[in-house]
Amino acid sequence: MTDRYKGRPRADLANLAGMAAAASQEARVVAARRRMLTVRLTDEERRISIDELSEQFAIGRLDEAELHRRVDLVNEAVTHADLQPAFEGLPLPSLYTPKPRQPGRWRWAAFAGAVWLALPFFLTGLVFMVFGREIAAAIFALPSLAWVFFAYRWASRPRRQNPPNR
Repeated sequence: MTDRYKGRPRADLANLAGMAAAASQEARVVAARRRMLTVRLTDEERRISIDELSEQFAIGRLDEAELHRRVDLVNEAVTHADLQPAFEGLPLPSLYTPKPRQPGRWRWAAFAGAVWLALPFFLTGLVFMVFGREIAAAIFALPSLAWVFFAYRWASRPRRQNPPNR
């Protein structure tokens, strides 16, 4: 659809939110790379960089002479800024991709909160049960047990993966 005034594509809220999220993620990656420029390389980071270059060679983006030249640049690099010429014209190494967050910790905290909210209702149901009021006990205890059950199912559910972009 186009905007009837300017002939430009109409921006709906979902597209704007998606573009803002992508720009925000990209800005975080660029900021992280900029902070890393003055940090010294570790042996593990050098190994990861050389593995990335080897993968680019295996794909066919580099020939053997170019691979050896870039590996020498990686071995001579002291900081991450010195590493940039080795990856010029290639995709960024995995050193600079953001690590995925561990899902689920906040879900288990929410589950603990759900248990604490359900506990007084369950205990009230037990008190009613002791005094012979089964209907009142069921009214209080069963919904609280269902609440805890569904909160547990939600907290233990694996994180949904994003569908691939088309």
